[in-house]
Amino acid sequence: MEVENTQSQNRVVLFPSDQLKPGERKLIKVDQLEIAIINVDEKIYAFRNECPHQGISMIYGPVTGTMVTSNPQEYKYGLENEIIKCPLHGWEFDLKTGKSFFSPNQVSLLTYDVKKEEKDIVLYLNRKPENIVLKDCHFSHIC
Repeated sequence: MEVENTQSQNRVVLFPSDQLKPGERKLIKVDQLEIAIINVDEKIYAFRNECPHQGISMIYGPVTGTMVTSNPQEYKYGLENEIIKCPLHGWEFDLKTGKSFFSPNQVSLLTYDVKKEEKDIVLYLNRKPENIVLKDCHFSHIC
């Protein structure tokens, strides 16, 4: 994997983008930290693979929507494919921001800047990683 130091962050080329099709997930280990990379409808997200509640692996969590604010006695479902749920207790997190839906100012899932650049998936980190490993596992949308 290629690491390049930019002005403010370290740019890490992870793998070719054709290795992460819509609905697929990959797990990388950066030093001692696991980061989940997922493709949801051609949008790429990266987040710490650990629920802040009890440390459960978030890569197994379903990507869904959730109930959204509505009038009394009215139930509206929204944010389809924008939420990842903890597979153990169902805590919901916004894939873009990592903020929880029950306490957005206090509990969040750590997210990372990740992009599809030309033909590669690129992760941006605040510190220079010493060791990066693509875990030998394959996850799909049915995890």
